[in-house]
Amino acid sequence: MNVTLVSSLESAPPTLLFQQRHDTASSAVVERGISVQSSFNTVCAIEYLKSHNVHPKVIERVLLHPEQRRQAPH
Repeated sequence: MNVTLVSSLESAPPTLLFQQRHDTASSAVVERGISVQSSFNTVCAIEYLKSHNVHPKVIERVLLHPEQRRQAPH
């Protein structure tokens, strides 16, 4: 895993981790990133999400801390 990504993720304030989704397209990109992680590996998922301009804090939260993921509306 990219050490720079991990170290940069550790310094952001916690409020950035729980902001509302920007739109359904961003939500779909994050969901696909989670699928990439389960189908391939975390590095592939990180690269996928970075290529879609997902914020590093969001990448860390959704890939490394699944318990902190937002719950999908039922």
